[in-house]
Amino acid sequence: MSCLEEENAARRAEREAQEAAVAWTAARGKRVQLVLGAFLVIAILAGSGALLLSGGGKDKGGGTVGNAPKLGAVALPAVKETNLAKAAATANCVLLNPKIEGSTHVTGSVTYKTNPPSSGNHNQVPAEDGVYAPGNEPTKEHFVHSLEHGRIEIEYKPGTPAKTIAQLEAVGEEELNGTQGYHRLVFQNPTGMTYQVAAVAWGHILGCEKMSPSVFDAIRAFRKTYTDKGPELIP
Repeated sequence: MSCLEEENAARRAEREAQEAAVAWTAARGKRVQLVLGAFLVIAILAGSGALLLSGGGKDKGGGTVGNAPKLGAVALPAVKETNLAKAAATANCVLLNPKIEGSTHVTGSVTYKTNPPSSGNHNQVPAEDGVYAPGNEPTKEHFVHSLEHGRIEIEYKPGTPAKTIAQLEAVGEEELNGTQGYHRLVFQNPTGMTYQVAAVAWGHILGCEKMSPSVFDAIRAFRKTYTDKGPELIP
């Protein structure tokens, strides 16, 4: 082989080596991008999963449902009056039917015209059925949505004695439509209502300034009258 041929072969080999090095570097870059992309996807999925498992903060209504009392575990006055109007009058409670304030889904805070709120714009996520410990109640924008779904909410004023709270939780746990605790929420009122106890449905309020044994009959009759009567019936 002549010197010229040897020189050309050497140059060709050098060029091929350089091209191979460039190709390897490019392939390595793509592999790194794929690995980083995979890690990013995993991180996003893990974060989404953690958010779902944690309930997404206020996505579940701003409160956590606790354990409902066992039926019969708390003593309650026997039923004496089943007519709502008569039971409310006996308990010195008022029955109100406020005008519906709206029903649009919103993301921010809402000022309601009634206290406790009985209708109006609300968060798209309803508060869950159940019993909430004092101080752990759902936010108003979430529990108003629950009213739209036909739920009955039994609310009590902050500072209510523990015995009374237990009784209110127990009356809410009584059977209705063949199910214990059917479509009800029981929680401490967070809106500064003047009533000692109130039962609320979409567009209806039973407000009781003072607690008495007769209040339980009024709540029972209110539940029977207005449960599942909201504009949207959600099982």
